[in-house]
Formats: sequence, C-alpha cells, structure tokens
Amino acid sequence: MSISRLAQSIVESPTLRLNQEARILKEKGEAVVHLGAGEPKNKAPMHAISSAIEKLNTGEVKYAPSDGLPSLKKAIIQYTERNYGRTVEPSNIIVSDGAKQSVFNLLYALIDPGQEVIILAPYWVSYPEMVKMVNGVPVIVTPADGSFCPKLSDIEKAVTPATRLIIVNSPNNPSGAVFPDEFIGQIVEYCERKNIYLVMDDIYHKLVFDGKKIAPVYNFTKKDVESTNVIVVNGISKTYGMTGFRVGWVVSNRRLVKVMANIQGQITTCNSPICQAAAEAALNGDQSCVDNLISTLEKNRDIVMKGLLSIPGIKMVKPEGTFYCLPDFSAYNKDSMAMGEFLLKKALVVTVPGKDFGAEGHLRISYAGAAGEVAEGMSRIKWALDPNSPREIKIGNRTVVRDW
Repeated sequence: MSISRLAQSIVESPTLRLNQEARILKEKGEAVVHLGAGEPKNKAPMHAISSAIEKLNTGEVKYAPSDGLPSLKKAIIQYTERNYGRTVEPSNIIVSDGAKQSVFNLLYALIDPGQEVIILAPYWVSYPEMVKMVNGVPVIVTPADGSFCPKLSDIEKAVTPATRLIIVNSPNNPSGAVFPDEFIGQIVEYCERKNIYLVMDDIYHKLVFDGKKIAPVYNFTKKDVESTNVIVVNGISKTYGMTGFRVGWVVSNRRLVKVMANIQGQITTCNSPICQAAAEAALNGDQSCVDNLISTLEKNRDIVMKGLLSIPGIKMVKPEGTFYCLPDFSAYNKDSMAMGEFLLKKALVVTVPGKDFGAEGHLRISYAGAAGEVAEGMSRIKWALDPNSPREIKIGNRTVVRDW
C-alpha cells in the first residue's frame, strides 16, 4: 500500500495518544492520574440530556440541513446577541461536528496551496497540522519577550504577501493566558486594514477566572458580520462539558457559510440531530452549570499553582482562563517528551509535552478533573522531582520508593 506524502506528514495528536496510553494503564489496574485530558469532568446538563432523549424517542432521527437545524441556529443567534452584542442571521451560521471541524472547514474554504496561516505560540496542537492538510503553510509566531501573550509587532514581522489568515485562541490552550483587550483591538484593526482573515477560536471564552471580563471581539470593529474580516468559532464542548456531543459553529459572512456548507455536505453531510437538540437545550437552558464549572476550575487552578510553585525550579504563569497551565520544567529536563515520560513512568501522572504546543521544556497540565485527583497529581509530581520530599509515596495500593 502506498500512503500519500501529505498523510504521512501529519503527526499523531499527542493528546489522543496520551489518552490511549492512560486507558491501557488503567485497564491494567494502575492508579493513573490523568492531567492531560482536554475536557471538563462535569456531567452534561440534564436539560441537554433530556432534550436528546426526547428527540431520540420520536424515532425521527434523519438527516438535518448541512448548515444546522433552524432551531439550533436560532439558539446560536441568541447566544451571539447575549455574549457578543452582535445580531446575526441564520445565513451567518454553520453548525459542524465540533469546533475542530469548524476550524478545518474554514481553512479548507479559505486557503489555497502555499498560502500562509499565522499561528501564535504556544498553540493548540491541531492548528499546524490542519493547515498542512489543506496544503497551506503554518507560520509560527512566538512572543519575542518569552511570554504567552503575543504583541502586534511580533505578528507584523511574520506577515508576507502570502499571509491569508491569523488564528487567535484566547483564553489560550495550552497556557491559560487571556490576551489583553488592547491586543485584540489592535489585531482586528490590522487584519481589516491588511485584508487578512482573523479566526477567533472562542471555545474557552466563558471559562475565565477571578472575575475577569473579556470584551467580545466584535467590540473592536465597526463593520457588520457581512463585511468584517473577523470570523468567530465556538461550541459546547468546553463551556458545558459536552465534548462527546461534537457540536461547534462558525459565525461569518453568508458567502463563506455557504461555501463551508458545500464542503461539509460532501464530507459529513450534517451534524447529528440528536446532538443538535442537546446543544440547543444547553444554550437555551439554565446557565448555572457554567458558573459552577468556572468555580470548580478556579479552585483546581489554585491547587495546581500551590503545588507546582512549591517545587524548586518550576516556573509558571498564573492561568487566567481555560483549565490548563503550561509550567516550565526545563530546570529538570529541557526535553518535554522525556520529562512527560519520566512522570508517567515514575509517578503514573499523565501530562502533555510542551513541544507539541510550540513550548519545548514545558508540560501542559490540565486541572479539569476532580479536586482530589488534581491534588494527588501535584503531590506525585513534587515527590518525583523535589529531593527534599519524602522518599516513599503511596501510589494506589503500592508503596513506591524514589531511588533516582
């Protein structure tokens, strides 16, 4: 069998690989602490589950329109009005199988071979690979000051005549950084002036801590949805803990939405109407589940901060959103893959190597799980790295001695 060169160039998702490794270890009875998962552990809202069951019980589970059910699009319109202060039409919205497919469809619709997409480091691992899958060229921009927050000057240096699109993800996976409103305003103005598309991956936009408020991206443009270069991607996976339902959407101009619907119609046809019914209920229903999730994540964030900062040599920036942090472990090992393998082997703690996010020497740690699991993970990492910690630790039913 001959595999295409393009397919061979796409690397395996490190998060999916680590999830598989963790599952195998758990099946063997190992007491694994998973700090690599990219999903909240809260249950999906019951009103969303009930709506999906109601739809399933009708027995009328058929094809839906490629761009999404009208009732869900109405809920997304209302969500956009509440959270972005912008009124849009059903023709400005397309529903996809998760925000990941939304981003891919956008790239497929907008990028010709050889055109460049600017990606800000640290970045979500799938961005560069998806750009390559549409024969585009990912251009990684790393902040010159070593921080997690880019500056417009960093981006300007990377822009060429081949630049077609910039992806911004704030709150940011993997760092948890929230980009300043001033920067978002600058990049919106710059993209509209240079006629470059700005894709705002807002999948974490609700998950912000310490009472911080994020200005909606549309605040920074006087243009309407039809004429602005701003494109918004969102979904239900993170805010509502509904990762398995695979519902995301794009808000953009009518022409682009129509093109994306054509693309989607040839690939997945449509999103499941059962999942769309659940998404509609989540958006329209009681939002206390979101507030509860934010409160839980903020407490877990504080557990992680306290644990990691007690380990000599660890450097980290306090995350302001998401459920990730990106501490610097280079004082122990500059090779993040080796560092992650060490913690998995010695302490049975799953992390994700920072190399895959454009941040070598760092590890991404997720604190989306239960507080007890997060605290246990911090305890094991400290035991594995800090020579002043006790030599023995209880891992599951075993007592393990540090002999390195």
